[in-house]
Amino acid sequence: MAVSHTDFIPVCEPCFLGNEERYVQDAVRSGWISSAGGYLSRFEEEFAAYCGADFGIACSSGTAALHLALLAHGIGAGDEVIIPDFTMVAVLNAVLYCGATPVFVDVEADTWNIDADLLREKVSSRTKAAIVVHTYGHPCEMGAIRDAAVAAGIPIIEDAAEAHGAEYQGVKCGNLGAAACFSFFGNKIITTGEGGMVVTSDRKIAERCRYFRNLCFSLEGPRDYRHGDVGYNYRMTNLQAALGCAQLERLDELAERRIRNAKRYTRRLSQVPGLACPVERQGVKNVYWMYGLVVDEAKFGISRDALMAQLTQRGVDSRLFFKPLHSQPLLQRFGLAVTAQYPVTESLSARGLYLPSGSGLTDDQLDRVCAAIEAIHHEAKR
Repeated sequence: MAVSHTDFIPVCEPCFLGNEERYVQDAVRSGWISSAGGYLSRFEEEFAAYCGADFGIACSSGTAALHLALLAHGIGAGDEVIIPDFTMVAVLNAVLYCGATPVFVDVEADTWNIDADLLREKVSSRTKAAIVVHTYGHPCEMGAIRDAAVAAGIPIIEDAAEAHGAEYQGVKCGNLGAAACFSFFGNKIITTGEGGMVVTSDRKIAERCRYFRNLCFSLEGPRDYRHGDVGYNYRMTNLQAALGCAQLERLDELAERRIRNAKRYTRRLSQVPGLACPVERQGVKNVYWMYGLVVDEAKFGISRDALMAQLTQRGVDSRLFFKPLHSQPLLQRFGLAVTAQYPVTESLSARGLYLPSGSGLTDDQLDRVCAAIEAIHHEAKR
């Protein structure tokens, strides 16, 4: 049966509830539309304060934020950076941009976050940093991770692109490491269309991020067009920041909508055999950026891929889980072919998907998604 465009439920759409249009129009009328202006400094200051950090450095994307954080920590050729095997390729790219070597670590089977015990085992004399990703909005086990980092003498960089508003033991993601990196892509809990930010309470790190963000122009004195390092054009515009300021005013509401949606999903889908739903460990606040499922084909009745195909036929969008970073073909270009096994990541990649998860989803849409999955299961088991 064909599904009309208006009935199709997308995996995520931005949700504008407040001053977005007014602030963007104000930025346009002011003439400050590029990489300077009142909204830009306001967004940096207010978002950093929201996270509990002292400094915010807005930039062009979450990937740029990761790259800036690594550059600010002096990561370069010959260094190793520990990263989770189960995450977006942007993390791997940022390490490779620096000429450093990625060291992959498998993840926990329930949270899908980097395994702190395995992280500890991967530390070597060449390890200079670790990036930990709060996957799909669930904070990492930061206590054990910080213990491992202190023992190794390395900084922890949070990839909090998916964790706006998430908390670990009452502390917001963004204030749990030496620096944290956020994305404001269109599917994130708050968005600037494209964009990112590094937040930190280390003034030196903040200054280094600002330096590399703007082509390595001197942060002091006149602009004399002399550059001592290779720099990058990673600036955010005032127009984007205007959108971000409006979104930030509603961040808690937007996150709570995703939490509410996740609870509604779990109430129904946890009753369906063969589906593993997301968890929320004690002491953390999971903001459920995306609502993921792991499919046990034998119990559910069909494979993950078959489920996704049938959801599409019923007008429900979905997405695959990440592919293991250690298996990415691009590694061959760098002579970094990996032979080790990462069983949890490989299993998640083969069996995981996520469902429509935007903050603007209605109860009717959520119920339609659940009903579609229930019907697919019942038909498969007949």
